[in-house]
Amino acid sequence: MADDSGGKLIFYLLVAVAAVGTLLIAILLPTSFAGLEYYEYGFKRQKSTGEVDTDDVYPGGNYLVGPDFEFKKFTASAHFEVLRDVTVFASDKLEVKLDVTFQYFLKKEDLHILHRNYDLYYQNVIRTSAIDALKGVAPNFKTRDFINNREELEASLFKAVRERLGGICCAKDCGLYEFACPEGCKNYTLCDDKTEKGLWVYVKYFQLGAVDIPSTVEERYLRALTQLEDADREILLQEAKVVRKDTEAKVRDIQNRAKEISQEAEADAKLMGSVATANYTAIVEKARAEGLKSLYQRLGLKTQELKNSFDYLRTLGTMENVHFTIDFQQRIVGNVGGG
Repeated sequence: MADDSGGKLIFYLLVAVAAVGTLLIAILLPTSFAGLEYYEYGFKRQKSTGEVDTDDVYPGGNYLVGPDFEFKKFTASAHFEVLRDVTVFASDKLEVKLDVTFQYFLKKEDLHILHRNYDLYYQNVIRTSAIDALKGVAPNFKTRDFINNREELEASLFKAVRERLGGICCAKDCGLYEFACPEGCKNYTLCDDKTEKGLWVYVKYFQLGAVDIPSTVEERYLRALTQLEDADREILLQEAKVVRKDTEAKVRDIQNRAKEISQEAEADAKLMGSVATANYTAIVEKARAEGLKSLYQRLGLKTQELKNSFDYLRTLGTMENVHFTIDFQQRIVGNVGGG
């Protein structure tokens, strides 16, 4: 009986231990899981001591880390920074205010360095460093460039902020974004963590917003533009005068040439008329001579005296004020005085 009692006691103890173990597992197992959202990075942190393990960076997901561990979380998605009325100075010592927006991402491979230097309080450092970068590059431009060369200005500001915050090192993955490996960047494995990696973030996007130029500067700029326009207008007026004079001279030349051509044509026409008249007269006279010759032959006028008399009578016949008459005595009786 004593042996049976001892065996039952042991059995009950084992059942109790198993029940307690099962209860502990049921209680502790759910608390041993920790999760990260898809837009978060995390380091394991021990709850009891607060010690953070930065050896591994965990992306979004659920992990069995133990009941005494949790995640210290960082934002893995884009950080949006909006800088309003950033005062900078142009190369001509004039003050200009800028509105700038940019988006940056934490470098997963360098997150332990960021944590070691700034813990979770890196955003103000990023912001002030970006402003310093803007102030540093602005003096490379004149006030007029802030209006006329906006594209070039934006590219220079972007480069300055990108290098100040992201450093001069190439990214591990050059296909990560457009400027992941810009020309002249240093190989990632050769970069110094403190001096060449910036603030251990990627600045992927940058937008230059409003550019506010003080009214006095704007008036001066507009006045300068007006003066330039006035100068251009005067140049155009002078050029117009020159063109007008040249045109008038060309018109006169053309008119003179036209007059010369007209006079030359008239002279040629007169000459051609005179030649035609002379030719006409020669042809008529030749024809008249041939006709008279034929007429003389037909009439039988052989002596020169008869030919002259005939020509004389013919000439008188062509005169309008000469009339021929034949008297009665001559016509009927004949010549009275004749024999």
